[in-house]
Amino acid sequence: MPTKIALISDSHSYIDHKTLAYLEEVDEIWHAGDIGSFEVMKSLPPDKPIRAVYGNIDDMAMQQTYPEWQEFTLEGVKVLMTHIGGKPPRYATGIKAEIKKSAPHLFICGHSHICKVEFDKTVNCLYMNPGAIGQHGFHVMRTMLLFDLEAGQIKNLRVVELGKRGKVL
Repeated sequence: MPTKIALISDSHSYIDHKTLAYLEEVDEIWHAGDIGSFEVMKSLPPDKPIRAVYGNIDDMAMQQTYPEWQEFTLEGVKVLMTHIGGKPPRYATGIKAEIKKSAPHLFICGHSHICKVEFDKTVNCLYMNPGAIGQHGFHVMRTMLLFDLEAGQIKNLRVVELGKRGKVL
């Protein structure tokens, strides 16, 4: 039985009913930073495990609640998650070394507000950035990622478009 994951990022204190409907359908919710407010986290389905990191807009209270890095293994997939990571092949300072040291199967970050998934052969790792679910930023389309973890594999990856930024439904 696969574990269904919802990967979100860059809520910037905003979450809508459309996003929450998708989150009801998964087993775990992962937030890759720039949460913005505890109200966002409190609005997530209470029966779901949540793994989150803080981002550069998150205040000291958020930073004391959530770590800068999450490193864990689920369903045989080793995951490394932080907020500011850059993207292949040009990672943020120190990130590529951290990926090589940790040797995850999956590296996750947010920050750019650009949804991107790419296998990086230089670090033998799948890179994921879910884009942004919030209204703040330069992105046009709000996005998130849904995927399954099963027996050491990432399966059924899909991008969910949540609507254009600035359009509240």
